[in-house]
Order: sequence, then structure tokens, then C-alpha cells
Amino acid sequence: MNRLATWQLFAVCVLVWGTTWYAITWQIAELAPEFGVALRFALAGATILAFAAWRGERLRFGAREHARFALQGAFMYGVSYVCVYHAEQHVVSGLVAVGYSASPLIVSLGARAAFGSPLSARFLAGGLIGLLGVTLIFWPEIARAPAGGGTALGALFTIGAVLLSAVGSLSASRNRHHGLPFWPALGLGMLWGALASTLLALALGRAFVLPGNAAWWLSLLYLALAGSVLTFACYLTLQDRLGPGPAGTIGVMTPLLALLVSLLFEGYRPEPLTFAGAALALAGNVAMLRPVKPAA
Repeated sequence: MNRLATWQLFAVCVLVWGTTWYAITWQIAELAPEFGVALRFALAGATILAFAAWRGERLRFGAREHARFALQGAFMYGVSYVCVYHAEQHVVSGLVAVGYSASPLIVSLGARAAFGSPLSARFLAGGLIGLLGVTLIFWPEIARAPAGGGTALGALFTIGAVLLSAVGSLSASRNRHHGLPFWPALGLGMLWGALASTLLALALGRAFVLPGNAAWWLSLLYLALAGSVLTFACYLTLQDRLGPGPAGTIGVMTPLLALLVSLLFEGYRPEPLTFAGAALALAGNVAMLRPVKPAA
């Protein structure tokens, strides 16, 4: 992944993650979200560890290192995604995408508090502009969302997903700071996330019955291999290069592609607010990603 340019890593994450919102809708109707997330990251983690073994990387680690992998995995690949799957059972996927557009601000503020990472006024302004733009894009969906407990519960799951994912992102950044190897940390973290999701499913008494239709299995493979292995490898490489906050700007751009997918496959029809929101989201990303010029 280090051979790819920053814009290429960014493009892969946006293109793939922008379509996973739709792919998740094929998963949540067939199996409990907890087990769906567990299968997704168990498959992804096993694939990455097989690749790491092929590269000859060390795969044996002590208890302290596994504790760090578990912290990253449980939050970044486990309970946060369980919240995402549950959220999409209650509200349209666009609302969940809007929630994730707050990730750059939350992760940047967390990195500032935990690690003392620099945080410029321009980055904050760009994040707020991007968040406003994505909100405008999906505002018609928000207005049409049915009132009642279901919508409120979906909103709470979305907020929980964003916050839990931010903890995982900061944990991954700290793991790299401690020198933990990239591929084993990624693969073992995903397996720990799968274990956390499985334990949650068992604690909640979820039924485990594997679906038999091809669409469910194809969406699982896409989510595991493209939406997890490829994208998280690209994302964590970006995080190493740019820092947790700037890498999180992916969460602002992915809803734009999710909007296009909804237009093509879910009958979504854009309104004038859509175009204004897209312009704001793009402007916000330009502000956040543009490098700061050194002082004279």
C-alpha cells in the first residue's frame, strides 16, 4: 500500500466504502447484525493473516500486544459495525452516512486530546463545511424519515457507531506508534473484532442460521474482501501518512457516492439542495486536505 499515492489510497476508500452502505442492506435482512459483522471480519482477518504469513511476517505476539490488537479490533471492526448494521435496520442508509461524516472532527478532537496532535482552524472549518454539505444532501431523507421510536433508535445507533469507530481509529494510530507490524495488527484486530461481535451475539441470544441465497453471500464477500481488507489497508496507510483526523475526511466523501448508488439502485431523486450540499462537501474536503504552507 505504501507504493500508492495518497490520492489513490483516498480514492479506493471512497469508491469502495461509498458502495458498502448499499451492500449492508443485503445483509441485515437475513442474519442478526452481530453475526453478520462477525462473519465479515473473521473472513477479512483470516485473509489478511494468510497474506502476512505468505510475506513471512511474525504472527506470534504476547499478551500486552494482543490487548492492543483487541482494543483496536473491538471498537474499529466490532461493536461500531454492529451499531452501523442496527442503524440501517431503523433508518435509511443515507442518515448513517451523514453521521459518519462527523468522523474527521471527532477523530481530530480525540487525537488532539489524547496525543496532542495539531489541529488547525482551517481543518475545523473545512470539517464543519463538509458536514453541513452532506447534511444538506440528505436533508430531504431526514425530513421524510418516519417519526417515532424507530428513527430515534436509528439515530442513537449511528451516533454510537461514529464514537466507537473513533476510539478504534485512535487505538490503531497508537498501535502504529508502538511499532506493531501493519498487516498482523490489521488481521488480528479484525479477528478480535469478530470475536467481540460473536460474544455480543451470544450474550443477546441471537439465532445463527446461515442464509442460502446468493445475494447474501456475494455481499458478504464484497464487504469482507473489498470493504474490509482492501479499504482498511488503504485507510490505515493514509492514517500513518496524514494523521487520524485528515484520514477521517474519507467519511465526508463516501456519502456523496452513497447518494449516487441510491440514485441508481434505490430510486433516489436529487433535489436542488443535493447539488448545493455536494459543492459544500467538496469545498470542505479541499480545505482539510490542502497542505499547510510553512511560515516564511
